[in-house]
Amino acid sequence: MPRQIFHLLVTLAEVAPPVWRRVQVPGGYTLDRVHRVIQHAMGWQDCHLHSFEINGAQYGEPDPDGELLLRDELDTRLDAVASKGTRLRYTYDFGDWWEHDVVVEDVGAPEPDMRYPYCADGERACPPEDVGGAFGYVEFVSAIADPAHPRHTEMRGWVDRRFDPAAFDPGRATTLLRRLT
Repeated sequence: MPRQIFHLLVTLAEVAPPVWRRVQVPGGYTLDRVHRVIQHAMGWQDCHLHSFEINGAQYGEPDPDGELLLRDELDTRLDAVASKGTRLRYTYDFGDWWEHDVVVEDVGAPEPDMRYPYCADGERACPPEDVGGAFGYVEFVSAIADPAHPRHTEMRGWVDRRFDPAAFDPGRATTLLRRLT
């Protein structure tokens, strides 16, 4: 049983209306596990590089060529670099450059009989992978909503499923998170 649970609010920057998630994770998770929690909760597919910025320091997967100065996320526990009120920046996909504001809203004891990680709440679907960042997502949403849009058919076929930008199911996200444990 974890000793501390961190309550995180994860908000995708530069997207309106906001796409956000509230997740609860053990404080003993290393940042690579926090990365995987964010991936599953948001709906990303973990196809791209990522990094965290916490108090001016960069964390992520070490660069074998030494060109990126990142501290190893495998060696860094969340409870060692964050506490209640800490703001983190999580960047996913250095091409589309999806920035996420992560706020530690609370830190507390685990609830009895609760399994962690857990997605408590959220709003709106995560943009599809490789949609072109925040600006590409605006065009994507316009195209799929308007059958007369010149890229409607292309964009609809691209996502391979019915995409509803307003949809989000925290229960489904929690089910995905349970696969991490």
